[in-house]
Amino acid sequence: MIKYADLIEEHIEELAALDAMDAGKLFSQGKAVDIPTVANLIRYYAGAADKIHGETLKMSRELQGYTLREPIGVAGHIIPWNFPSSMFFMMSAPALAAGCTMIVKPAEQTPLSALFYADLANKAGVPAGVLNVITGFGPTAGAAIASHMDVDKVCFTGSTEVGRKIMQAAATSNLKQVSLELGGKSPLIIFDDADVDKAADLALLAVLYNKGEICVAGSRVFVQAGIYDEFVKKLKEKAKDWVVGDPFDPRSRLGPQVDKQQFDKILSYIEHGKREGATLLTGGKPLGKTGYFIEPTVFTDVKEDMMIATDEIFGPVMSLMKFETIEEAIKKANNTKYGLAAGIVTQNLDVANTVSRSIRAGTIWINCYFAFDQGCSYGGYKMSGFGRHLGVEALYKYLQVKSVVTPIYNSPWL
Repeated sequence: MIKYADLIEEHIEELAALDAMDAGKLFSQGKAVDIPTVANLIRYYAGAADKIHGETLKMSRELQGYTLREPIGVAGHIIPWNFPSSMFFMMSAPALAAGCTMIVKPAEQTPLSALFYADLANKAGVPAGVLNVITGFGPTAGAAIASHMDVDKVCFTGSTEVGRKIMQAAATSNLKQVSLELGGKSPLIIFDDADVDKAADLALLAVLYNKGEICVAGSRVFVQAGIYDEFVKKLKEKAKDWVVGDPFDPRSRLGPQVDKQQFDKILSYIEHGKREGATLLTGGKPLGKTGYFIEPTVFTDVKEDMMIATDEIFGPVMSLMKFETIEEAIKKANNTKYGLAAGIVTQNLDVANTVSRSIRAGTIWINCYFAFDQGCSYGGYKMSGFGRHLGVEALYKYLQVKSVVTPIYNSPWL
């Protein structure tokens, strides 16, 4: 695995370019963040590979008992198009460390880096048949993985709709274990005591990073009434700094949406927002005559039951809403079928603790956003799925526990 990580670092430029061409991701971001993070993630789990162990049990009778943690077997990984490299290894690195073999199906929109990673695995000495990459469409290749009788576990990241189908296929085949990371409509709650300038920067980052194509995007922004008007002015001003353009241009902060289907979907939600009565503060239009570029878009006067406030848009669209009290903020934040992440901006530790414990979401970021780390697991509540990526939790989902019991006689130690 260490050799594998080294080879990936030697090919950072090529891998970042493949993801930029396939997904419209920023080439500079791929080189500086995505690909180096992948290499470090592999090293993290390589360090865990020889530290997998069970426990010695204190039995109530004349028995000696201990547990083993054993590889679950063959894992099927169905990965999304928004983070082709990161998601490949959020699933594959812990599976390799656990001793599993795997079949990886990249999204049909973004297969190139996955095929490159398969070639590098071979060059790193990963035994043949351990890490296998197949390309294809979800209803055929993905469905085959989910329903195959020899696949022991399936991990899927994508829409809640497809997640249901994965679970159904697992149930009607061999009852394979399932881990799902699904949709999100994450709230970012900004309190009166926040630094408005920094809060506006954070809010834009939370919804515009990776052109909004990220499951934990902070697309619902709740701002306390005392700073709301000032915040709106700052937001409109700062949105101009988010340059949309060629992902290979170092000046660009947003690339194109992944494909025409996603491009059209985002624009249709923007039209829904207008029709339902939300006010377009900034953006809302496609950019240029070619490509799938969309302006950073912010809506104000958003009601909680509007489609732009309830549905996962997966694009650079923010719904901005006002609140008065902590209790109201918590209620609004939890008013969603999703529960993947949330952000809190405040200088008051009591407020931060109260709100973070009250929001039903798998990850809470306080005075930050997208604060991922290889040692910190994340995953969903409610219809955002179950199972965890990253950290030791991700390793354990590829292991199963076996209990071993032996009778002992006349022991003085019982």
